[in-house]
Amino acid sequence: MTQSSYRPFRMIDRRKTRQIMVGNVPVGGDAPITVQTMTNTLTTDIEATCAQINSAVEAGADIVRVSCPDEASTKALKQICDASPVPIVADIHFHYKRALEAADAGAACLRINPGNIGNSKRVAEVVAAAKANNCSMRIGVNAGSLEKHLLEKYAEPCPEALVESALEHARILEEHNFDQYKISVKASDVFLAVAAYQQLSEAIDCPLHIGITEAGGLRAGTVKSAIGLGNLLWAGIGDTIRVSLSADVVEEVKVGYELLKSLGLRRRGVTVISCPSCARQQFDVIKSVAEIEDRLAHINIPITVSIIGCVVNGPGEARETDIGLTGGGKGTHQIYLSGMADHRFTDNNIVEHVVELVEARAAAIKQQETV
Repeated sequence: MTQSSYRPFRMIDRRKTRQIMVGNVPVGGDAPITVQTMTNTLTTDIEATCAQINSAVEAGADIVRVSCPDEASTKALKQICDASPVPIVADIHFHYKRALEAADAGAACLRINPGNIGNSKRVAEVVAAAKANNCSMRIGVNAGSLEKHLLEKYAEPCPEALVESALEHARILEEHNFDQYKISVKASDVFLAVAAYQQLSEAIDCPLHIGITEAGGLRAGTVKSAIGLGNLLWAGIGDTIRVSLSADVVEEVKVGYELLKSLGLRRRGVTVISCPSCARQQFDVIKSVAEIEDRLAHINIPITVSIIGCVVNGPGEARETDIGLTGGGKGTHQIYLSGMADHRFTDNNIVEHVVELVEARAAAIKQQETV
């Protein structure tokens, strides 16, 4: 038995970048596109922050960012880094000492804006601390906090301003012989963010952290992020992503993976292909799909499942998935395995039947991988 038979119709050619390390996670080059999120608990509440990190990791987060606005937060960071199963990025904004403390505390990466850190001597201290602790950095440019001289030059946030800011900061790090950095040029405006990333990708070969910042709530933010990040990823731009939602951090991770799965860039967990349902449906598709997705959320092995309410499109979709269910008349439904018709069943408990089939396949794949 092999893993999912799914193959994307079109393979995306990713932009070639140099590779950096965020702890033990490679970013850029030929490494998989990583999914990030950020905690929203008080960093000084170590227990709550660690619990949120663990929830995000269980959902698939590769990297988690933690805010370090004050000395109390960087003191707590050591315990958080020691307990975290994934690399931690320390979010630093103005005080360079927080960066020094975070590096010493075990942060795998420092999210900084070199222009806000201070003079060249302070930047040199931060670089030295990063080198001594094997830290990488992210230059985080945001349309909402551009430098005054750039706003005066361009009058308003624009792609050219974001890119100029990013390249200025990259030059500062390069002047201090530091090249273990990635860059983001985020904006809440989709067109602005996409244009900035497109221009930046042509100007520098470092890995890019992509995101639409302050995208909104779960529904609106997901749509906005899908449009912006989808455009960038389709063009091969992006080495690590964060979907910024006013929602549970777990939802950010889930949406991130759905974006990557939709483009054939990375697969994790069960992908459900289902019809919107209509009068032809032979069972309650919407309710069944909701229950199936919830019951299978714990599986991280890539498996495709089609749940189609009738025979119009059901057989065709089932041929392209690992497990397929096509609704049939008189309560008798058809199950397909690996694209082939396998058996019919009349059991009313459709959800239980599909869940058992998927869990059995996942267990068989896992066993095969350990042999």
